[in-house]
Amino acid sequence: MQSTGYTIRTMADRSGMTAHTLRYYERVGLIQPVGRATNGHRRYSEADAAWLNFLHCMRATNMPIREMQRYAALRAMGEATIEQRRRLLEEHQATIAIQIAALERAHALLTHKIENYCKIEERTRVANPALSETETGREPLAAAS
Repeated sequence: MQSTGYTIRTMADRSGMTAHTLRYYERVGLIQPVGRATNGHRRYSEADAAWLNFLHCMRATNMPIREMQRYAALRAMGEATIEQRRRLLEEHQATIAIQIAALERAHALLTHKIENYCKIEERTRVANPALSETETGREPLAAAS
């Protein structure tokens, strides 16, 4: 039993996860059983916070829970699994690189489409200035005098 440490609510706030997610991660073996206070409430340590930060990062990059569990199991086995953990992370890094490339292509396409729409809007304003000023909420210059 430990009387110091972070409550589940505090750790949820710190980690950017919900209390439900923290309990789930403990239940599926992503985190070792958390220490408990004398009243039975969970108490998270700084080491727990660092590990949860890593898990949160991996989940944010769409690492599947099963891969996270595999990594957690290897981590629990100690230094003998360093090479396996490194390979697992390298594989995930390669997956992320593919996702980043796809996102960059999508971003470039969106940028191109937005630029085209801006050009079309500009041509519309030049061809029909009274219409474009009405659309922007400004009065045409002739009516303002």
